[in-house]
Amino acid sequence: MVETKMELKPGMTVRVHQKIKELNSKGEEKERVQYFEGIIIARKHNKETGATITVRKVSDGIGVEKIFPLNLPTITKIEIKKIAEVRRAKLYFLRDGYKKRLKEKVVKE
Repeated sequence: MVETKMELKPGMTVRVHQKIKELNSKGEEKERVQYFEGIIIARKHNKETGATITVRKVSDGIGVEKIFPLNLPTITKIEIKKIAEVRRAKLYFLRDGYKKRLKEKVVKE
């Protein structure tokens, strides 16, 4: 499991670093780290082994969501970028074009 300094909660903007294996043109396997940055809209199964977070970002006007199991061995680290003030446990309302801004605080490292 990836250790973060703070508990991951909905409303946090995070950057999830994940190892990806690829084959190059010669057929050799290469490994690189790719990150996915977005806002956590859901956290499920709090402290269980099957705990997951759903991270959402908007890329070129299209919403992209990824579900990350927190115990995934390919996740190298999770950086917390911003923390928004939210009153809900699940932020599914962000999916259908929520126009207002969330009040956010930038996290200093």
